[in-house]
Amino acid sequence: MFSENLIEICAGSAEDVMTACRFPIDRIELNSALELGGLTPSLSVLRFAKEHASIPIMCMIRPRAAGFIYSETEFEIMRSDAKLMLENGADGIVFGFLNPDHTVDEERTAALANLAHSYGRQAVFHRAFDQTADPFSAAEALIRCGIDRVLTSGQKDTAPEGASLIAELIQRYEPSLSILPGAGINADTILDVKQKTGARQFHMTAKSLRNDSGTYPAVDARNIQAVMNVLRTCTSASGQPVLTREDAEMLEQEHYEQSLAD
Repeated sequence: MFSENLIEICAGSAEDVMTACRFPIDRIELNSALELGGLTPSLSVLRFAKEHASIPIMCMIRPRAAGFIYSETEFEIMRSDAKLMLENGADGIVFGFLNPDHTVDEERTAALANLAHSYGRQAVFHRAFDQTADPFSAAEALIRCGIDRVLTSGQKDTAPEGASLIAELIQRYEPSLSILPGAGINADTILDVKQKTGARQFHMTAKSLRNDSGTYPAVDARNIQAVMNVLRTCTSASGQPVLTREDAEMLEQEHYEQSLAD
């Protein structure tokens, strides 16, 4: 529906997938443990997503929280997880490898990119990119490795803050390397990021906190709806919501406590 604005939703559970698929989004990045920044999802959740979503499902390959300098054992687990996800229908894999000097680990990056491409799928480098010492050298390394797309907040905490670098990356490297802005993308910021960067695709978690003897982040349909309304308003005179009446009623029944930035 929004041909000029591709929307990728970061989902952390089967419930998140179901919520996201109520909207005309374009792609899902499937994770577990969003509270840790997103880890490798289970095969059961991937299979559920493939059964219930007709859009591409990109699987996170990340074995633990914290940084992106992995041991040989961790790398072998990541390669094995990537193969399992691809064999079970993942449309691409999302990963990131850095060296101790915070340059791109080209050997491991190329290995997983080649694995994805051997299945005819996409290879995406995640926000490990934002920890690299030189973003332009890093982008050129990713191109050498065969990476299709990189998720970035422009080496700032949020994409709105990193908009100037994102714009330069788009100007320098697309279409050789697709640039996907993410972090801090929501209804209040998406048009500003679009205007400042020239981006036509956006990554967002659309999350809020839910309570269950503690809190956890989950995709909030109201946050997706807000973004869709903003995009509809900027591309159409109608500015009408994209949901059916039935879905609008479902929105009213959802109970989330606190929206998060991205």
